[in-house]
Amino acid sequence: MNTLNEKIGRYRWTICSLLFFATTVNYLDRQVLSLLQPMLSAEFNWSNTDYANITAVFQFTYGIVVLFAGRFIDRIGTLKGYAWSIGIWSIGAAVHAAAAGMGSAISPALAAVGIVLPVSVAGFMVGRFVLAVGEAGNFPAAIKTVGEWFPRKERSLATGIFNSGANIGAILAPLMTPWIAARWGWQTAFIIVGAVGFIWLIFWFVFYDSPEKMLKKGKINQAEYNHIVSDADQPKEEITPEKKVSWFKLLKFRQTWAFFFGKFFTDGVWWFFLFWLPSFLKAQYGMEGSKVMLPLGVLYSMTMFGSICGGWFPAWFIKKGMETYKARMTAMFFIALCPLVVLLAQTVGQYGMWFAIVLIGIGCSAHQAWSANIYSTVSDMFPNSAVASITGIGTMAGSLLSGVLISKIAGALFDHYEKLGDVTVGYSIVFAYCAVAYLVAWCVMKLLVPRFKPVNITLN
Repeated sequence: MNTLNEKIGRYRWTICSLLFFATTVNYLDRQVLSLLQPMLSAEFNWSNTDYANITAVFQFTYGIVVLFAGRFIDRIGTLKGYAWSIGIWSIGAAVHAAAAGMGSAISPALAAVGIVLPVSVAGFMVGRFVLAVGEAGNFPAAIKTVGEWFPRKERSLATGIFNSGANIGAILAPLMTPWIAARWGWQTAFIIVGAVGFIWLIFWFVFYDSPEKMLKKGKINQAEYNHIVSDADQPKEEITPEKKVSWFKLLKFRQTWAFFFGKFFTDGVWWFFLFWLPSFLKAQYGMEGSKVMLPLGVLYSMTMFGSICGGWFPAWFIKKGMETYKARMTAMFFIALCPLVVLLAQTVGQYGMWFAIVLIGIGCSAHQAWSANIYSTVSDMFPNSAVASITGIGTMAGSLLSGVLISKIAGALFDHYEKLGDVTVGYSIVFAYCAVAYLVAWCVMKLLVPRFKPVNITLN
């Protein structure tokens, strides 16, 4: 058949749907703890600092492991790397149910080295550690997959679609978790969400492989394969599969540092909203348990549209003739303006909880739109063999540095102002940072990489 007249297939969107569902499971697993935090805090007598320490273990571990997860996935390939990742994090989600027992087992060992923690806190730290080790592979693997399966002009849309799975997970979590916990106990909630990941693995092994192998198997046609590899100005790559590029070489590029700081300034915002919004609703409006289901469901529904529209936004500029990187940075500038409305969340929220939810929802939506584009800058400028490694470096900056820092500062602020009788002041301070973080990140990225320049990586 003449491939010039052959209709371009759409199998790449099947791959995108696999990434979407994996990211949905990823966020479903990680958000269960924040939704059960009021229940667990009452049962185990946690302070805000105790909860901040538990979440910080996840962020710290995630930030460290994601650096190596990217390298691991670049080395063994997307198929096996993603499978290992979701298998480990599914086990990690389920073992939270045994937190009390794990805490009793490790607390004496921690005490022997001078670390004294409540048994429950120590146990949940173990669960968060295992969960983080697995979840660290999700975004490096997903971004690498997008780089392999989509031409540059479609990458931000594909990233926006799969990244919207984070919002679906965040919607499903408040709908499912309190209901399951109320009927069968909080332990069952962790076990059920952990089991979902193993179901996804079945579909992954059935439907995924590289475009080259899927072409040979007849799963995609030649026209679709040609479309996938159609970029004429792909970053140069002279690296055999057996070799790898050192981190030191990657750190020499301004493009690496642009992604690093873009994630550093902004990822902590998402971590904060993900882990502390249920606590905020309790502090500001006295809402907890099943009462938070509807507002959180509405808020994360908004972010789903932000993710998809954020992926579409630069494509609109590209269709008007704008170069890809300029289109992406232009879109990201307008996206960076949107979180400024979070400055008004508490003030306007005095007239009703829904005003605050909508304004915070706009900020969260902007974050997902931002993410759809900042991840795409990596696959735009780096060869596929380095994409997961670069994604790991930036995600490490966002989780280990930004996420842990903001979580620890937030916990300390909330405990401080709670003792003074008005914890909402602490939230005002953190909200102010959340509002301006994206403009700061955009300016730094633009300063480092003012115009598009693909990275040519060769081994000396």
